[in-house]
Amino acid sequence: MAHAWRWFRSLIFVGQMYLMMLVFGIVFTPFALASRPWAFRAVHTYCNWVRWTARWMIGLRSEVRGEVPRDEVLIAAKHQSFFDIIMIVSVVPRPKFIMKQSLRWAPILGWYAQRIGCVAVDRGQRGLAIQKMVDDVHKGREVPGQLIIYPQGTRVAPGVDKPFKIGAGVLYAQLGQDCVPAATNVGVFWPRTGIYRKPGLAVVEFLPRIPAGRPTAEFMASLRETVEEASDALMAEAGFRKEG
Repeated sequence: MAHAWRWFRSLIFVGQMYLMMLVFGIVFTPFALASRPWAFRAVHTYCNWVRWTARWMIGLRSEVRGEVPRDEVLIAAKHQSFFDIIMIVSVVPRPKFIMKQSLRWAPILGWYAQRIGCVAVDRGQRGLAIQKMVDDVHKGREVPGQLIIYPQGTRVAPGVDKPFKIGAGVLYAQLGQDCVPAATNVGVFWPRTGIYRKPGLAVVEFLPRIPAGRPTAEFMASLRETVEEASDALMAEAGFRKEG
């Protein structure tokens, strides 16, 4: 009975989350059209709404640890579900994402993503995608911000091992910016797919930055070790244990 009640509450929460995306999107559109800072304000407002409603509707508290980057850096984050995106965007001043090309056409989400400077790439063509990523980022550097990339390329469920793709290393080398790794345990409570959400404490942790200028191979090894170890620790804190 308790499980069924939590599932029902999760359904209501997810429904209102997407409804409010539409509502906030429409309400803020005239302001976002006139001013890019208003587009960021709209995105921040929505993300904080989701965090707040997750807390009181489904008992999912959220906490951001570490020093939030506010200068122009590359953020390389562990990605487990939509909620880690929400948490990062809620606190980073000017977030920009490397995102799938198809998301450009998503209602509300796609327009706002383009408005705040997200970079869309076709991941089906790896080499061209990386080059386009770099070119687009360079073209947009007159708009300062924090470029966020998910080094594993997709959402990864807790306990699943997936390699880190070279795109993060290419961006790090060619942009010449510090990289701030970010770990999370969000997937323990908010799965990649499905409706059911668990109560608990979801954490995103910004880790010590990796200074610009390191060799790409050294950077990738350091990034993987740092993010995976910290994420494993956060998931263990949440009660998750890897099998085997």
